[in-house]
Amino acid sequence: MLFGRVKGTAICTMKYPGTEGLKLLIVQPLDKHLKPLGTLQVAVDVVQAGPEDLCVMVRSREASLAMPEIKFVPVDLALVGIVDELNVRPDGEIDLRVRAGWNPLT
Repeated sequence: MLFGRVKGTAICTMKYPGTEGLKLLIVQPLDKHLKPLGTLQVAVDVVQAGPEDLCVMVRSREASLAMPEIKFVPVDLALVGIVDELNVRPDGEIDLRVRAGWNPLT
């Protein structure tokens, strides 16, 4: 799972067939502590993210499979989720509590 923060919008005068109507956003990849990781990249938005939203991204084949209608378009990065809450635990710490709700263990 990759995290990214939306920084802006990319405008294209021509698009590959099958990518018309898809919004392209400029995102900053982040590590699990939300520190910048690498350079800005362009991603296809399938979740209607906005400026400064923290998003979950997928790469490679998974990015092309995330497209709403046409599959296997040449897309290398896609935003597939908007993060509402993030809780990072120290490495090696595990939470084994079973929470209320639907759970096959309850």
